[in-house]
Amino acid sequence: MNSALNRSLYSPGQTLLIDADDTLWENNVYFERAIASFISYLDHKAHTPAEVREHLNRCEHATIAARGYGLVSFRSSLADCYEQLTETPLTEEGRKQISSFADCIDCHEIELLPRVAETLEYLSARHRLILVTKGDLKEQTGKLERSGLSSHFSAVEVLPEKHNQAYVTVTGRHGCEASKTWMIGNSPRSDINPAMSAGLHTVFIPHEFTWVLEHEVVDQPPAGQRLLQLESFGDLLRHF
Repeated sequence: MNSALNRSLYSPGQTLLIDADDTLWENNVYFERAIASFISYLDHKAHTPAEVREHLNRCEHATIAARGYGLVSFRSSLADCYEQLTETPLTEEGRKQISSFADCIDCHEIELLPRVAETLEYLSARHRLILVTKGDLKEQTGKLERSGLSSHFSAVEVLPEKHNQAYVTVTGRHGCEASKTWMIGNSPRSDINPAMSAGLHTVFIPHEFTWVLEHEVVDQPPAGQRLLQLESFGDLLRHF
């Protein structure tokens, strides 16, 4: 790493846009457990578990396009997948059982990823932190409050989708200077590539259980922009 980049990273007074799910706390692992329970419950005789999962991915794509993100959409996707693969309507008992898989996600404790709390405390004293996540407003703000991290953020943005224009809008609303603004997250599709296309620097922190619909090849940063890849959130302490 050259000295110019070192000065850029360590200088205080930058704006750090920070993702929430699977960047600050565990999230998708709970969905994976719910999906495993659903596939076991379905117990399809003609389709393998992998084939059922592929079909569920397609159902989620369609549901998100129609209803957005969140547990309501997830419940709907599970129900659609069940009815499409069995070619029979769900009974009331079956609908309650499928809903219970999503209910388990809603009830779990917030499990912060390693060193998140201490890292945010340090960063918030040096930089402006803005939480930028997507999904259902009530669900996401509820998780933030339960996490105990809300005091570190000067603003919270819960977006219906994270794309180029969303980042342009958010940075414009908060008066962010692109050359001093970084988007930090685990998703190539939502956190890294669209933020780079909006002119921002990025920090990619991969997570083992990043949602399959968020997978994408990470683009190379345009000239004048920086892409930093770290192993864990705590590694931000060495750069900011």
